[in-house]
Amino acid sequence: MRAVTRVIAELCLPVGLILLLFYAYLLWGTGAETEREQQVLQHRLGEVFDRHDRHAAPGEVRLGDALAMLRIPRLGPGYRFAVVEGVGPAELRKGPGHYPGTALPGQPGNFVLSGHRTTYAAPFNRIDELRRGDEIVVDARDARYTYEVTRKDVVDPGDIGVIDPVPGHPGRRPSTALMTMTTCHPEFSAAQRLVVQGVLVRREERHG
Repeated sequence: MRAVTRVIAELCLPVGLILLLFYAYLLWGTGAETEREQQVLQHRLGEVFDRHDRHAAPGEVRLGDALAMLRIPRLGPGYRFAVVEGVGPAELRKGPGHYPGTALPGQPGNFVLSGHRTTYAAPFNRIDELRRGDEIVVDARDARYTYEVTRKDVVDPGDIGVIDPVPGHPGRRPSTALMTMTTCHPEFSAAQRLVVQGVLVRREERHG
């Protein structure tokens, strides 16, 4: 019996080590990968902003390319993420992604973003801390758009109504510029979706 116990213990040790290393990679290894991607994307966006390039319209951004810069003051001065076009696995490894086909920053309709909560730098890990009235700042190629949080909710993964042009009202023509951020809920689970929504309150022209 002791021999069997010793064999099981010896087998469990390497398995436990492998699981620990895998967990560490998910938390820190994937984050380092995303941070490298973000450095490149933010640098490219900075160049666009510096030269006030209006020839590269948001609608022309390809999957995986940077669309805008996202800042959320409540989450600290260091919170900055380049938003990429697309929400597939490859795109979300780079940072928060914009749902293709939803509104672009500042446009009437629903500007919808998705992001990881626990891996790949976890850009949306703390959006559960946002409160009604908090600002979400989106620097696009043509202007800076400030949205104000209006609601926070937890929904089933199949509830796609939250990304409608007018959330919860499929088919209705939008007249207001809205924003929606979605991520997994709770942490380390995809059982539900955490949704934060806001409305555009300010537009600042990018001159040049």
